[in-house]
Amino acid sequence: MRYGRQHADVATAELDTALRGGPFHVALRAAITARGLPLQRVQHHLSRYGVKVGVTSLSYWQQGARRPQRPESLRAVRALEEILQLPDESLIRLLAEAEERPDPERPTRRSYRSLVEASSVLERFLAELESPLDGGLHTIGHHERVRIGAHRELLGRESQHIARAHKDGVDRYMAIHHGDPGCSPERTAVRALENCRTGRVRWHRDTGVLVAELLFDTRLRAGDTYLFRYAFEDGTAGTSSEYVRGFGFAGGQYALQVHFAENALPVRCHRFTQHSAAAPRSGRQELPLSGRHRSVHLVEQRVRSGIVGIGWDWE
Repeated sequence: MRYGRQHADVATAELDTALRGGPFHVALRAAITARGLPLQRVQHHLSRYGVKVGVTSLSYWQQGARRPQRPESLRAVRALEEILQLPDESLIRLLAEAEERPDPERPTRRSYRSLVEASSVLERFLAELESPLDGGLHTIGHHERVRIGAHRELLGRESQHIARAHKDGVDRYMAIHHGDPGCSPERTAVRALENCRTGRVRWHRDTGVLVAELLFDTRLRAGDTYLFRYAFEDGTAGTSSEYVRGFGFAGGQYALQVHFAENALPVRCHRFTQHSAAAPRSGRQELPLSGRHRSVHLVEQRVRSGIVGIGWDWE
């Protein structure tokens, strides 16, 4: 009996270590061992979640010979977190970190850690500015235009918002800009273009987060709609390889357009989505680049909570 208890303690300790540091296949193997489940039982439990994964695939996953990437496989990983009694997104996070290992021939995209740190900074700024997370507004439509300069840098972006107040007294909006790695948010300019004016501004150097208070010309009542336009002028970082937009709430239509300088055209572009900052990217779809207008775009008729973005590859 003592041996069984010691064995269980060792398995639990190995699982805790693997969940903290990964990699994914080691954590998965440790979780299956700690729960004492043969792969056939794991497969059976997955089928009860409506997910079909072969025993061979599960074996490859825990050996590190293959990594789950397809949408059905990612559904299986989320189900495994419940079946193996693991913290939410613990395995998904390890998959995401594996995807973020730098490729020396490609610009580094935002890491999971940077997104989490930025989120923490953003929450602090919103608390300082006494703004609720949704600002009392529901987005009906949001059209965002991003400009990439001749040196492949993020020059800036312009947004047109159509929003509806869901409570009385709303008279402002918190616009958020997250510059590329290495940017200088203190040098980023905020421009209030239509039906608003700039109020307080907060920025954080390490994460590249900037929050600007946009003051409306009127105080809205619940149900009122409002259209306003604003922009951020950046150009302070190096090579840009993507633009992402996070949504804390489901909402209305979102359109994203990325425009490239004439002498800085990417070789290919694609769209992608993420369930959260910790989740691996999915929904990848190649996007055609308009030769005449040197732009690419996506449209979400009704956004869902999570992340959507456009990435591009340079020659």
